[in-house]
Amino acid sequence: MKVLILSKEKIKNIGVVFLIVCIAVLFKLLGGYKLIDVFLNSKADLPIYSVETKEKRVALTFDIGWGDEYIPSILKVLDDNNVKATFFILGTWVDKYPNRVKEIDLKGHEIGNHSNNHIYFTRLTKSKIKEEVFTASSKIKKITGKETKLMRVPYGDYNSEVIKAIEETGHYCIQWDVDPIDWRTISHQQIEKTVISKTRNGSIILLHNSSMETVKALDTIIKELKNKGYEFVKVSDLIYKDNYYIDFTGRQKPLSE
Repeated sequence: MKVLILSKEKIKNIGVVFLIVCIAVLFKLLGGYKLIDVFLNSKADLPIYSVETKEKRVALTFDIGWGDEYIPSILKVLDDNNVKATFFILGTWVDKYPNRVKEIDLKGHEIGNHSNNHIYFTRLTKSKIKEEVFTASSKIKKITGKETKLMRVPYGDYNSEVIKAIEETGHYCIQWDVDPIDWRTISHQQIEKTVISKTRNGSIILLHNSSMETVKALDTIIKELKNKGYEFVKVSDLIYKDNYYIDFTGRQKPLSE
């Protein structure tokens, strides 16, 4: 019986050839530019800011943590325009306004998790992050009977550890790519201009329930974007659930067309 002895140099060469073959196969399957994109960007732990799609679909989202004063007006505008949105709600807000949570859910809107206490996640341990997520999720489920699957971190504050912790709770971490900063003291015209000009295919639009100016802007935003051919969908209907990667800008892209 012959024993084949390979030198370190031969083993190294075989490894190089194997790597080249693997790259060639992936290059064929994914396409050259996409392969480069995947290799360059797949290492980063990022939330989903927007979604790559050929369809003119966008998601309208609200961060809910203030009072409930403007909720009826927001829901009326959405109803009048036959639009479903995604509401990211704080656990403490659920405690104060359980009937509003029920109303949002019964109208067919999507409810996402915005943490329990709206604190900076990068300052928390992994266990505390998960506690914030699970506590809010539990409160929402008691009212809607549904598990939350989407999570938006307070203040948009995250790092790799935060993203990993959130993913371990079974949630997709969602950010945004269109932000008119409507929580500041600005006019509804400014809000409208920012949203309408910056929205593109796959955009996730961020709004809040803290100002009447947002309510005033909402109808115009919806009508103008619809006139441009955009369809409003819930975040869970916009994002890819598997076979995707996220590029360095936070844009979620499919691994195959």
